Amino acid sequence: MKQFKNFFYKFSAIVILLNFCCINASFAQSQEANMDSVEFSLLTCSPHDEVYSIYGHTAIRLNDKNRREDWTFNYGVFDFKKPYFVARFLFGLTDYQLGVLPYDIFKREYGKQNRQVVEQVLNLTATEKLKLYRALMTNYEPENRVYRYNFLYNNCTTKARDIIESCIDGKVEYAVEEPFPSYREMIHEHSLGYEWIEFGNDMCMGAKADIPTDLRKQQFLPLRLSYDFNRAQIYSNGTYRPLVKRQAVAVAAGVQVIEPGFPLSPTACALIFLGLSVAIAFVEHKRKKAFKAWDVTLMAVTGICGVLLLLLFVSQHPTTSTNLQILVLNPMSLFFIYKVIKGKQTIYWKLSAMLIILFLIGRFFQDYADGMIIVALSLLMRSWIHLKKSPHTTKR
Repeated sequence: MKQFKNFFYKFSAIVILLNFCCINASFAQSQEANMDSVEFSLLTCSPHDEVYSIYGHTAIRLNDKNRREDWTFNYGVFDFKKPYFVARFLFGLTDYQLGVLPYDIFKREYGKQNRQVVEQVLNLTATEKLKLYRALMTNYEPENRVYRYNFLYNNCTTKARDIIESCIDGKVEYAVEEPFPSYREMIHEHSLGYEWIEFGNDMCMGAKADIPTDLRKQQFLPLRLSYDFNRAQIYSNGTYRPLVKRQAVAVAAGVQVIEPGFPLSPTACALIFLGLSVAIAFVEHKRKKAFKAWDVTLMAVTGICGVLLLLLFVSQHPTTSTNLQILVLNPMSLFFIYKVIKGKQTIYWKLSAMLIILFLIGRFFQDYADGMIIVALSLLMRSWIHLKKSPHTTKR
């Protein structure tokens, strides 16, 4: 049955592609014909509960009423099953591509997911429509359809915006609103209710994510671009016209059920870790002996996490460098594990305490992931316990 489904999907894709190629040839033969029957629209899809869809989605619709041809151009096509997809995504090395799909299939898929789709018909001239059509066709050629994806700067939404703007004879002027939020604030707004997704985002993003953006940078979010398009004007030859001719709901929103995730929040887990650290410290005080296994575990975990954060410093994503959380999750700890296991004196605890204090000061420059300050205080307490020991006790 599974093999039949795979064959069916592949066969359907081939039929759709051949049909689209025939329509493309037909359209190309009548490029100089009246374009009044052709409409281009920006399609904005509401968020869904998958990690890659909680920010929404954007596509472009080409509707030729005379030929009864209706297609969507989607810059968000990717293969999640490709090797090392998650790692490549984190380092900004993911390739997406432009896909083409019949509009009715597009609507049906989003209707099944109970996701609203808002259509904004663009107020384009015949010349601009023809230019946009040709640009999309050029983008869809095999050598052009794949592009290097970047979540903030070059995603399915910014690609749609850029190709539309490039085909307008004039300048698109957006209504400006201040103050401008940071990338982190915008991402938090779309990850409400997804605590662990938000935690993961905040762990990866550094201080650059807390710098205020501008209007154009905010348009990586589908809902933001839709909002800006609705109020934008095209200035051409001394006159203004609205960018959007009309707006309507193409697919009505349904009821989306968020599947329950891990029952404890990041902050709750951090508090449990703090309680466990205090309990272990109390037992150590009673027994007059440090638990090496606990120290080695903490050093290994923070060191491995620190290596991951250090690697993100060279990611192509613009906000993952200068991440001050590396002061707590520091790969340095891996180099001192051997000495701690052997019970030798080490400067690790002093260095760790100094870096954690710098981390706490850095809170004025970067927003940290939920619970990270609690984790930092737990590790600072651990360093303080070791620094208070006498040299004799440290060697035990």
